[in-house]
Parts: sequence; C-alpha cells; structure tokens
Amino acid sequence: MSEQSPKPGRRTDLRRGAIGVTGILFFVLSAQAPLTGIAGTLPVPLGLGNGGGAPAAYLLVGVMIGLFAVGFIAMSRHVTDAGAFYAYVSRGLGRPLGVGASQVAVLCYSATQAGMYGLYGVVMQGLAQQHASVDLPWWFWSLITMLLVQLLGSLSVELGARLLAVLVVAEVSLLLVFALHALFTGGGPQGLALADSFGPTAFFAGAPGVALTFALACMLGFESTAIYSKEAKDPARTVPRATYLSVVLISVFFAFVSWMFVSYYGAADVQGVALDALTSGDATSVVLVPISDTLGAWASDVMGFLLASSLLAGILSFHNGINRYLHSLGCTGVLPVVLARTNRQNAPYVASLVQTLLAVCLVTPFALTGQDPVLTLLTWGGGVAVLSLMLLYILTSVSVVVFFRRTRLDSRPWNTLIAPITSVLLFLGAAALALNNFGVLTGTSGITTSALEASVVVVFLGGVTLAYIRRDRSTVASTGTTVDTEETPAGV
Repeated sequence: MSEQSPKPGRRTDLRRGAIGVTGILFFVLSAQAPLTGIAGTLPVPLGLGNGGGAPAAYLLVGVMIGLFAVGFIAMSRHVTDAGAFYAYVSRGLGRPLGVGASQVAVLCYSATQAGMYGLYGVVMQGLAQQHASVDLPWWFWSLITMLLVQLLGSLSVELGARLLAVLVVAEVSLLLVFALHALFTGGGPQGLALADSFGPTAFFAGAPGVALTFALACMLGFESTAIYSKEAKDPARTVPRATYLSVVLISVFFAFVSWMFVSYYGAADVQGVALDALTSGDATSVVLVPISDTLGAWASDVMGFLLASSLLAGILSFHNGINRYLHSLGCTGVLPVVLARTNRQNAPYVASLVQTLLAVCLVTPFALTGQDPVLTLLTWGGGVAVLSLMLLYILTSVSVVVFFRRTRLDSRPWNTLIAPITSVLLFLGAAALALNNFGVLTGTSGITTSALEASVVVVFLGGVTLAYIRRDRSTVASTGTTVDTEETPAGV
C-alpha cells in the first residue's frame, strides 16, 4: 500500500503530555452535561419508564459500562490513537469494519452535539427574553455559539479542559447541594425509601427499558478517556484511571441525585407528577420546582444560566472529540489528509473547522423549516446517538476478544475474554430494548422512526465501503497509532 503522508513542514502532531487524569475526567463529565441529563431527560424515565425505580437504571448501566471498560482499558495499553473506537475495531476486526465504526462514532457525537445545540438555543432564547428583553430566534444563539466553540476548538486542549472544569463544577455543585439537603433531612413525604428506588421489584416495574435506554444516553462521551490518549500525561496510567473514575462518578452521581428527586415526591407519586409535567410540555419543572422549594427562588434563575453552561460544556466536549476522530482519519488517509493539520497550539484546526461546518449543516434544516428544536433536533439526535453508541460498544468488545486471541499480548481471561463477552451480551439486550422503545425515545412513528434507525446501519455500511475505496491511500504507519507488538493483525 502507498502511504498518504502529510507534506514536509505541515504540522500534524497533537500536543503530547498536555492533560492529566483530572483534565480528561472533566472532558468526560462535561460530555455527560450532568444538569442537562437531570433536568432534560430524567422526567422521561420517571414518567414513561419505571417511575421510582429509575435510579436503579443508572447503577445497572454503570455496571455494564464498567464491564465494557475492562476490555477497553486492556486494549488501550497496546493501541494508542485519537480515534479510539476506530483504532480498536481496526486492530481486532480489520480496517473496513474499523472505518465503519469510525463513521458511526462521528455520527453518534455529531447527532448528540446537534441536539444539544437545539436545546441550548431554546435555553438562551428564554434567558435573553427574561433578563434582557431581547427576542431572537433559537437558531441565532446556536450559530453564534458555534463560532465560539470553533474558536475554543482551535486553541490548546489545556484551555478547553480548564473552561470545562469551571462549568462542570458549577452545575454539579447545585445538584449536589439539593441532593445532600434532601438526604440529610430524610427525603420527602415517604422518606428515603431506598428499596423503592433500587430494589429489583422497583426496577422491573412499568417500562424498565425506557429507563435503561435514557441512562445509557447519559453515558455518551465515555470514550473521551481514550480519545485524548495521545495528548495525555503517561497514557498507560492516565487513561485507565480516568476511565474507571468516570464510570463510577457518573453512574453514582446520576443514581444518587435522581434518587433524591424521587424521594422528594415519593416513589409512589413521582410517576404521576412526571407524566403531568411531560403532558403539559414543562418537563423541567420536575427538577426545577424541588430545587427552588429547597434552596429558594434564586435557584430558578441560577439553574437557567447553569443549564446553558452545562450545554455549552457538553457541546465543546463533543466538538473536541469529533476533532480528534477527523484528525485520526486524516492521518490514516481514510479522509483527506488536510484534516490531519494542526496549528501552533498543536490543535487540529482544520478538523475543528470541518466539524463546525458539519454542525451548521445538521442544525440549519430544522431552523429553515421552523421545527421545534427540542421535540425534533434534540430527541432525534439523542435516539440515533444511543443506537450508534451501543453498536460501537458491541464492535469494540468483540474486537478486544479477537485482538488478544490473535496477538497473545494479554492472556488474562477476565480482562480479554469474560468481561468483553459479557459486555456484548448485555449491550445486545440493551439494543433490543432501545429499538423496542425507540418511538418513545424520539417521539416519532412510522417512516420517521424507521429512517432514524436505518441511518446508523447506512452510515456504518458507508464507512465499510469507504475503507475499500480509500484502501490504497492508507497505511498503518501514517496513523500515529502505537501498537505494542510486531505482529499486525490480518485485515489492517
């Protein structure tokens, strides 16, 4: 195969040793957008899922992601690349499937980010009307923020990590203050009722598949731990630590905070309250009312601004993640090599610009047709992202098993066989539940539902086809991927 290498003098290297465990952890936490996950999505599993048993879904998803992480981390010790899913699947299952996975990853993150832009525009529109008497359409705020994110995405990764740290700490702090107050005051009218939220009977009540699917959606961005491996300080230690810390913190945080909201209303009554809020179109009141009642009226105004900052943090995190994918695909020759260029800050500025243009293309049709960005852009993007994410988890886990059976670099049964296979089985079950509840996830039916579901398959197959079309332009040597073996798996 002929190499497609950048021209001499062109910068293509990311800045090594730029971020540590804490920095990577904030990239992951910001991608979860904790306040958005609680205020924006919790009312759905409470109302349409298993009611008071919803908190248990976050712990179950934490266990599933933890099992996946065992093989994921084992692979990360031997393969280091900014396009983690792409590199891992390529090494285990061959380059065509790896390229297919890379396109699904770009779809997953882009769909999520576009949905967040929609919600962000609505939130900013409301804040501007309330506090500045300025009435501008939601898409204006989305487009202005795209320019800001483009600027930040072209600067050093350390700056992005510092900004995300400030935004994440602010939103998490308010939720924790409410939750700890509820815990130490004994909860609501029915007490803390631990068994009513975490017991098996509570979890399997109603429609647990809805709760499980929305809990999975809250884990989007988990791969960020490996995406930044080329820019991490001592990636062999940084990536595993950040991965396990993120899984524990995210799952426990969502489970604890959602439990306190259930306790506030009472496990027996929370589903009715959430259903009424969803029916009235004011779903966020399920979260805003308890916080205002507990902390005071000032909290409502603060929550509005923190919700906006939560979305901004998530958008920036996904922007950086997609940049690294495009950079990696440019280095390998799967996509034009110009995407591999970096600037003086060693940031992938061309990939950043392309990613911003992609966001504009995804948001513009909804703006031009006057669609409700929350009921369409946000929910459709979230549904597609969940299906994409589970496909990526399944492919990566299978790849881990194949890679280590072939190379014999790691012979530990639990890390390279048992945990990955268990992960595959669990995510296959979760995927079945997600497809069964996809109409609830996206608020669609008929042709629209089928088209959204099919988009994941179409993009994956398109990526596989792209790999064959571009096979003479790619080479493992040009990826910048580190592999601790002299053996190159077949198909790569």
